[in-house]
Amino acid sequence: MARFRYRAMDAAGRTVAGSLDADTVEAVCSKLADLRYHVVNVRPVRSGLRVGAFLASIQRVKLRELVLFSRQFATMIDAGLSVVKCLDILQQQCRDPKLKEVIGTTKHDVGAGASLTDAIAKHPRVFSVLYVNMIRSAEAGGILDKVLDRLATFLEKEQEVRNKVKSAMMYPSVVLVFALLMLMALLFFVLPKFKDIFESMEMQLPVTTKFLLNFSGFAMHFWYLFLTAGVGLVVAYQLAGRTESGRYQLDRLKLKVPIFGELALKTSVARFARTFGTLLSSGVPVLKALDIVADTAGNKVVAEAVVRARSSVKEGEKISSPLFASRIFPVMVTQMISVGEETGRLDVMLAKVSDFYESEVESTLKGLTSLIEPLMIVGLGAIVGFIAVSVISPIYQLVGNIK
Repeated sequence: MARFRYRAMDAAGRTVAGSLDADTVEAVCSKLADLRYHVVNVRPVRSGLRVGAFLASIQRVKLRELVLFSRQFATMIDAGLSVVKCLDILQQQCRDPKLKEVIGTTKHDVGAGASLTDAIAKHPRVFSVLYVNMIRSAEAGGILDKVLDRLATFLEKEQEVRNKVKSAMMYPSVVLVFALLMLMALLFFVLPKFKDIFESMEMQLPVTTKFLLNFSGFAMHFWYLFLTAGVGLVVAYQLAGRTESGRYQLDRLKLKVPIFGELALKTSVARFARTFGTLLSSGVPVLKALDIVADTAGNKVVAEAVVRARSSVKEGEKISSPLFASRIFPVMVTQMISVGEETGRLDVMLAKVSDFYESEVESTLKGLTSLIEPLMIVGLGAIVGFIAVSVISPIYQLVGNIK
């Protein structure tokens, strides 16, 4: 089966374009005729590796675009429009080229008789497992508009948390990069000039000055060792993250890092509660919801605890008991889940837990930012002070000898 690109005109005379998988050009024309399209052009897509095709394959749809798509989709479904008509309108007004192509393919599949769930499941890089399963439950229950609205709300919350983390880390990251560039300039350009001056005068240098100048010379001659070490650490981290045991150990280490570990745990708990509550309120069965939550937890340690909880629930136990036994989830979370199970309002309790921990993430980020700024200032001041004293001390010694 090959991929063909087509250009056609719909019943209203508008030009539509897209791609289809078929055996022959005739098969493509037949599929387009079923959609009441008048074929203008059909051509096969070359199988050779092209930069544009490669970039399109790895390009991801922005979360903001997916939120807008879900919200508008829900509004049009609630207004009584058919799924195909909604997708047609969404494709025309979509600005993201990747999402626009995906919507067009989904519209074709739905128009050809496939369910919306099966159509979007063909695009896992755009629609997550959570998204697909919530649409499946919505189609089964006939509440597609409500579930799409919940999905949009869920994705908005997810985007909000991500933006807060990024904005909180932006200032420290910029300061750190600037500080590293300044240190590199001192080591590679400024200190070597002082070394030449001191050596030409045959001065007896202090220990700190000798250490600094020797380190500068080592960095100039063996700079590739630092570069190799940095690249090696990044590659080792990536390779370790591709294995189950390596990823588990890395995620476990993240949770034990002071301050940052607490932030990572709160973020994972907030995502767990938000995802689990959204799935339950959309009619997804508990066991299936726990499967999806484990896949989207974002932390392997938290995911393992959810998997163990699913096994216990399958045997007839409560969800809160194995989560409490894991010693990963805070006591407040397990207690609220237990209350939700007893009252039959588990989704409501999970929504409250997610709201609480999302606010905790925000406050932790603010505290972390206010703590990092003075620490970085003190650290940079200490480094600059050490360099300044190490360079100025021999100069004072030289002036004293001249006097």
